[in-house]
Amino acid sequence: MTRPDADSAAQAHMDFTRSLSYGDYLHLDTLKAAHRPVTAAHDEHLFIAVHHVSEVWLELIVRELTLAMDQLGAGITDAPLKGLTRVVRAQEQLTQAWEVLKTMTPADYLQFRSAFGQASGFQSAAYRMVDILLGNRTPVLLQPFAHQPEVHARLDAALHAPSVYDQTLRLLAARGLTVPPEVLGRDLSTPAASHPAVLEAWLTVYRDPTTYWDVYELAEKLLDVEDNFRRWRFNHFTTVQRTIGMKGGSGGTSGAGYLQRALGVVLFPELWEVRTSL
Repeated sequence: MTRPDADSAAQAHMDFTRSLSYGDYLHLDTLKAAHRPVTAAHDEHLFIAVHHVSEVWLELIVRELTLAMDQLGAGITDAPLKGLTRVVRAQEQLTQAWEVLKTMTPADYLQFRSAFGQASGFQSAAYRMVDILLGNRTPVLLQPFAHQPEVHARLDAALHAPSVYDQTLRLLAARGLTVPPEVLGRDLSTPAASHPAVLEAWLTVYRDPTTYWDVYELAEKLLDVEDNFRRWRFNHFTTVQRTIGMKGGSGGTSGAGYLQRALGVVLFPELWEVRTSL
């Protein structure tokens, strides 16, 4: 008798009448059913696929940022590094997705662009949540979600809660570094503005990283996150520019012009300024 080949594909589990299959576990029928182009244009399939995948990565980033922020709020500095590293890797996937979309030419896009009306990534709740958690606080940007009360409520709650940078500054204060009350008690619905005392606190950390290694490492990881966020924004801008030029966006913004202005947003100002002051 010959022994069964342990490495043969025939040894795989074949009967899924009483257990979850790969497709069952991932609800692939539901996932594929959501891929519903509204035109016969070939490249609309690409357009939908890239945006579906991006939404999944954005939701993962929200989840990881939220956990990291909870940990920072509890005074934990090592565990958040793992979550923030995962955020950075997910951001890399998001940025790379634009490269796939760039294979679509202007003529390809014009075949279906008018079919989805005023729908736009500007209305992505997951993207807006990432934006808010990272500290880009602009209340007017919640208005497109007014027709979705639960979504709007979640975004509004995040808008009035500490950002990941706010949690980090509170951690600095807990370590005995000087972070002024007007910074710790600021209106959280507004973006963080550079403050000389906060810069001085970071200078203390960066001049003595051995003593403050955990917050020093945290600061560098936060810069990785913002650096990647900027790269994603830049790739978004160039993708739009090469596809529709300077035409207005479908959601009502100026399109590439709006995206170009967004490139100037700075989320963690003192972490960039500390390099000049060292």
